[in-house]
Amino acid sequence: MTAITLIEAINQALDYELNADPNVIIFGEDVGVDGGVFRATVGLLDKYGTDRVIDTPLSENLIAGLSVGLGTQGIKAIAEFQFMGFLYAGLDQIISHVSRMRNRTRGRLSCPIVMRTPYGGGIHAPEHHSESTEALLAHIPGLRVVIPSSPAMGYGLLLAAIRDPDPVIFLEPTRIYRLVKEEVNNDGTALPLDVCYVLRDGTDVTLVSWGAMLHETLKAADTLAQQGIQAAVIDVATIKPLDMATIISSVQKTGRCVIIHEAARTCGVGAEIAANLAEFALTSLLAPIKRVTGYDTIMPLYQLEDHYMPHENDILQAVHEVMEYA
Repeated sequence: MTAITLIEAINQALDYELNADPNVIIFGEDVGVDGGVFRATVGLLDKYGTDRVIDTPLSENLIAGLSVGLGTQGIKAIAEFQFMGFLYAGLDQIISHVSRMRNRTRGRLSCPIVMRTPYGGGIHAPEHHSESTEALLAHIPGLRVVIPSSPAMGYGLLLAAIRDPDPVIFLEPTRIYRLVKEEVNNDGTALPLDVCYVLRDGTDVTLVSWGAMLHETLKAADTLAQQGIQAAVIDVATIKPLDMATIISSVQKTGRCVIIHEAARTCGVGAEIAANLAEFALTSLLAPIKRVTGYDTIMPLYQLEDHYMPHENDILQAVHEVMEYA
């Protein structure tokens, strides 16, 4: 096996499903000739042709609406939005039709579609290119929201998303597209959706995160281990539906929890996790739940972007604060 990046793993998963299932098609702005803005679809047009890898006009509302029509008629549509901030133009279709189709038709129709988009900050991009508004989408009934944190996760979760009979929003953390490499077996094995993944076990504190912030979280866990603090690390992976059972099980063991995400603090997914812990694991908590998050501001431009993003030291400080409780 060859070590590959997240963007290469996404490309491999798309290639695998296009080859395995003739009903799979990909479309979006520049996905064909240019291979996508980050080259996630590079080489696929030459391999599968213009009937299955389709460049669309610059219209996100069209892309979202086309997904509905194709999905309800048995086509497995994979729609790419160039950046998460551009997806907002398609929210009417996503909220009013994509998420409701199975319920509206009492199961007669479904939307087996995947809407992919790069998301998150840390790449010095202009406005609308660094959004972390996953909580907005997770709030919509009928949508599954998946966020990979590594090449292996990207490959396995995307395969599962494409094969799912209902709509999946697949958010790809832009900052780690090429940050790390790992060996990925291109054998078509999907990873389960709707479950959290325990990346490392621990007895003193539970660190919960997803997407690009797992990079800083794992580094913090390594530093804590050198300080004699054993931190469990949980990758949420699917933020909707949320696998609270895995998180609660870990907190019952450690008694402490720190939740890390780069999205704005208010009404973030971290707040939902904290609320569930307060409701179902209160007697197991030895300390207040801490959140390490972005700020309730628009993601700043590149000169201030680093000040917005949570860092390893922020995680370490939060852990030391909860460790002060007996």
